[in-house]
Amino acid sequence: MIRIAYLGPAGTFTEQAAQQWDPASAPSAWPAPSVPAAIDALREDRVDAAVVPFENSVEGSVPATQQALLEAAEEGVRITAEVHVEVQFSLLVRPGTTLETVRTLATHPHAAAQTREWVADHLPRAQLVPESSTARAAQAVAEGRYDAAVAAPGAAASYGLVPAAEHIADRDGAVTRFVVLRSGAPVPEPTGSDCTTLVALIWQNRPGALLELLEQFAARGIDLSRLESRPTGEGLGEYCFWIDANAHLAEPRLREALLGLRRTCRDVRFLGSYPRADGRAVQVPDHAGDEAYAAAQAWVDGLSRPGAATAASHR
Repeated sequence: MIRIAYLGPAGTFTEQAAQQWDPASAPSAWPAPSVPAAIDALREDRVDAAVVPFENSVEGSVPATQQALLEAAEEGVRITAEVHVEVQFSLLVRPGTTLETVRTLATHPHAAAQTREWVADHLPRAQLVPESSTARAAQAVAEGRYDAAVAAPGAAASYGLVPAAEHIADRDGAVTRFVVLRSGAPVPEPTGSDCTTLVALIWQNRPGALLELLEQFAARGIDLSRLESRPTGEGLGEYCFWIDANAHLAEPRLREALLGLRRTCRDVRFLGSYPRADGRAVQVPDHAGDEAYAAAQAWVDGLSRPGAATAASHR
């Protein structure tokens, strides 16, 4: 059994992600009150893994997770897996409540953004109240503090609520990406469908700084699935770059790119290499594969020998 912490309370999409990742251990998982609390439990060895939200296909990244993970990475906390959960929302109420009687509506800001049109059409007079999670909103409805909550369907059973409406998201197919964090764990073995998450801090904001960073990957045939600038917290205008590279630490092309980043950036933080949740195979150009790197290394090693050939081809 793995001791798991997840962003609580019970009934969140994060709990669903924990169940998806480890069905055997999820029933005894601890619902942490916040992302930093879940990561602190991991750092203090009170749990073996923490499952936290990382990115949503509609609303983008989760800043609370990014900030907490950026700090924890210096102590060996890394991403070892990811889980994708399709997001469905229901309008949850206490038994007997109808749409016409809803005056206060609670939910998480990300859920509010994804159901804005439905709420405007069906609850135009309701006051929207932000909560720390959709499950917390459902819990507050059960306690009588609000009339309704936009939450995951599973939260209804957790808090004795009923759905007044289901499938209320403005767009179908929204997905939230969750990451599994471990402390001091080895990097998972490469699968051929892997992602590496990094944070790069440039020396200074100057023309060409971002291009120089991107060239480290482009020259080595590494596709980036995410590139996002975030404040460093060190002053206005100071930014770092969050990067998801479709490659594994064990690949020579990524290791060479990391060498280049380490030389040209003020700091580079490695947040983990792990299997992609979608299982999609990563396409590697011929010139960037392991065989091409091995052949290039053999050529360089042989240059110091008397009479060595000085020309190399990509045949």
